[in-house]
This record gives sequence, C-alpha cells and structure tokens, in this order.
Amino acid sequence: MSKFETYFLMSSADVVEYAKEKLDLFATDAKLECAEIGDGNLNYVFRVRDPKTDTSVIIKQAGDTARISDDFKLSTERIKIESEVLQLEGKLAPGRVPDVYFYDGVMNCCAMEDLSDYVILRQALIEQQQFPLFADHITTFLVNTLLLTSDVVLEHKQKKQMVKKYINPELCEITEDLVYTEPYQDVRGRNELFSPNREWIEREIYGDTELHLEAAKCKFQFMNHAQALIHGDLHTGSVFIRLDDTKVIDPEFAFYGPMGYDIGNVIANLLFAWAHANAIDESRQQPGFLAWIEQTVVEVIDQFKEKFLKSWQENATDVMAKESGFATWYLSQVIEDTAAVTGLEMIRRIVGLAKVKDITSIEDVEQRINAERICLIAAKRLIKERATIRSGIDFLSVFKGRVSQ
Repeated sequence: MSKFETYFLMSSADVVEYAKEKLDLFATDAKLECAEIGDGNLNYVFRVRDPKTDTSVIIKQAGDTARISDDFKLSTERIKIESEVLQLEGKLAPGRVPDVYFYDGVMNCCAMEDLSDYVILRQALIEQQQFPLFADHITTFLVNTLLLTSDVVLEHKQKKQMVKKYINPELCEITEDLVYTEPYQDVRGRNELFSPNREWIEREIYGDTELHLEAAKCKFQFMNHAQALIHGDLHTGSVFIRLDDTKVIDPEFAFYGPMGYDIGNVIANLLFAWAHANAIDESRQQPGFLAWIEQTVVEVIDQFKEKFLKSWQENATDVMAKESGFATWYLSQVIEDTAAVTGLEMIRRIVGLAKVKDITSIEDVEQRINAERICLIAAKRLIKERATIRSGIDFLSVFKGRVSQ
C-alpha cells in the first residue's frame, strides 16, 4: 500500500519517495537529491535530481494555509487550477510556460519541467541584468492568453463554462484583501509600513479619500469583470528567464477577470526594478540598465497594443466585435485598467503585507524612503488619472513625474 494514498504535507525525503513511485523519469535504484527551492507565499516547491544522469523535475505541493500567514486558509486543490491553466497557456502561447507532466489530486501536487538553467526575473533585475527579448515574449504571452480566452474569440457558452471551471474564490479573496482593501483600510492590522516612512504613508495613502474611492471602483471592477482567463499574479517573481527565452510560472491565482490585471502587474514590477537600481550608489549601477527598464516599460505597453489589435483582426468571431472602432475602444479600456492595476500593485507591495525584495533590500534608509515615495506618488496618479493614460510613454511619464502631451 502506498503512503501517498492520503494527503499529507511532504518533506524532502517524502518527495524523493514520491518521485520514484509516481514518475517514470528515474531508475528504481537512483540516488536522488531533493531540495526545497520555493520562496513564494503559498506553496512548497521541490527540485528532485538524479546526479548520475542529471535528470530533474520540479514537484510543487499545496498546503492548507498560505506560507505568508496562517490567517489564509486555502483549499489544497489550487494546484489543480495551476496545472490545468499551465497546460492551456502552453497551447495558447507555445513555449512560454513550463511543461506539466501530471497532477495528483490526492497529494495535491504537480510535477513539471525543471527550469534550473533559467533565473527568476526579479532577482535578475535586482542584479541589473538586461533581457532584450523580454518585452516581445511577455506581450505575446499576454495577448494570446488573454484575448484568446475572451468573448471576443470564444463561443459564448464555451467561455461561460470556462468561467465556471476556473472559479477561484479563495485565491481571489486574497487579492481582494491584499491589493484592493487593506492598503487603504487596514481592517486586520496586517499592513507593514517602513517606519521612517510611516507618517508620510499614513497621510498620503491612508488619508487620501479620493484615492480610496478610486480603489473601491477598481475592486468591484476586479470582482465583476469576467473578461478573460488571467494569470492573476504575474509579477517578476512569476517569470523564469534566459537571454533567449522567457517562461511564465505559478498561475494558481488564475480566474476570469480583467485583462489589465496581468499587464499592470508586469509594469508595476518593472518599475520596482527601476526604483531599486535608482536607489543604489551610482558606482554600483550598471550602465544602461535604467534606460533599458524605461524602454521595456514602453515596449510592453506598445507591443501589447499592436499585437492585440492584430490578433483581434485575425481571431475575433463575435459579429459585433467586428464593428468599426470597437476593437480600439475595447483596447483603450484594457489600458485604462492596466494603469490602475499598476498603481494598485505598487501601493500594496509597499503598504501591504506582501512586500517585494526590490524595495525591502534597499539598505540606505533615505534611499528607501525616496524609492517608496517615487512609487507611491506615481501609483496615486496612475489610479486617479487612468482614463488619460494610453501609451507606453504615458506610463513612463507619470512614473518619472512628467505628463506627455
């Protein structure tokens, strides 16, 4: 009788046994190595490797609470959503996600391609590495996974069935709390403010009632706009990258929501990388890195728009979606949502519970104060002025304090 017929949270030793029993990748007498490599907020991620053959696999398991806090009680079935979404995204955007080998509904885990020859984009950006192909790769992923899962392309009953299939209430609740509520109303006392910036944040974020109203509008947009199958957590920690390739991982937050949520997360986290590089001593700044980040922000928005309209022309099936001017109007709403989410993500990562290393690793107190304020001032404008933001240069201009005319 297998020990894996009843769910339990596995240790590294358990994962070695599991890999031998469940996968046909390894010889029965293989001396496997296993290390927990996950540093995320929710799940446990292990790398299993046979040093003799260099064959390896990633095994990811869900616990019944979030690693970030035991306050978040979660269904362990979220790995099922992640596995299914990765397989779907692999069909929609070939090569842009890791291969999934199988999903185990008893142990609530999945096995997938090991990307050890890639690096996590967040850490690479903190180290000021540049990736010239990133904007092209990520915009292809975004257009293909978002537009092609929307009513514009899918038969409407099929799309509604997908909405039902990918309902994800527990993970959505985390987003609703941490992104759209607690940075403005710290109802559970979980916010963590950088103490030298506390009074400024309390005045500029907690005390800005106009900002709160706009955040409330955005929250209900997020909860009620089942536009496309979104990744739901597409920050730079959810991207593995090499100079020649980009892979998106960790779509456990996936559900049917507004397209701009994914795009805005990408932009916000690129801006965090800019803020980190800008904050360190000039002698440690890599030549051209800040300019490359700025260019990439512009390219992500503008390439997304170009590819989106091209894909719309090629793939739209709804007869009303083909009405003259509708695609342009629809895209303008997506970019407006993107601007708002960019601001919301920047605020929640500085004010809320779940931080980003780009900001927290800034050692100089005055530089961190400045970096946080740069992000938060821009975030407020992106949210409040989102209806006026249309192009990549508009995003960059707001972030750098200049309004494009």
